[in-house]
Amino acid sequence: MFNRTTLAILVVALAGGLGLLASQYFFGKQAPAAGPELQAVQLFPQPRALPAFSLQQSDGTRLLPGELHGHWTLVFLGFTYCPDVCPTTLAQLAQAQKQWTALPESVRPRVLFVSVDPERDSPDRIGEYAHAFHRDTLAATANVPALEAFTRSLSLVFMKAPADEDAPADSYTIDHSSAIAVLDPAGRMAGVVQPPFDPAAIAADLSALTATPSR
Repeated sequence: MFNRTTLAILVVALAGGLGLLASQYFFGKQAPAAGPELQAVQLFPQPRALPAFSLQQSDGTRLLPGELHGHWTLVFLGFTYCPDVCPTTLAQLAQAQKQWTALPESVRPRVLFVSVDPERDSPDRIGEYAHAFHRDTLAATANVPALEAFTRSLSLVFMKAPADEDAPADSYTIDHSSAIAVLDPAGRMAGVVQPPFDPAAIAADLSALTATPSR
């Protein structure tokens, strides 16, 4: 039987999915530009601009839209207390990152880990966590309203799931989207990668996109 939290997550996720389908339907009426054959990344017919956002990076600086320009970026939501999905995904992304080492740093694809648990995840903590998987992984977080606005713009969702009555208050978990948002070098929402993830396919797709002029 679903509890209220699970039901709410399903409703929000369904709404986000319907929004993606609607945008693909209407934008799909325009002929997309020719691009490389992709295995894991699903590009939208037309990328969409993101509203302004401001996140705090693990090094204490602000992550603003302009900081993501010039690179293809994979955005993954999670939290450091995540027992399985987050570490598994970051490990898979690290495998892909190792295959981009030969690409020039100025255009090398990026991975951005966004913690949606600001109550427990300090900037220092998320930096140590993300860099344990790969030193080049960007890590950021923000207060809950800012995170909600940012994730909504990526058609991703998250929600705090309270701990059981007999458990410590800080033992809660976070339900969040497992998909990875794909941003193009202009910082626009350009596509998505759905699980299960294939590191080799992700690496090949991002390498091909990096070598292809942006739309």
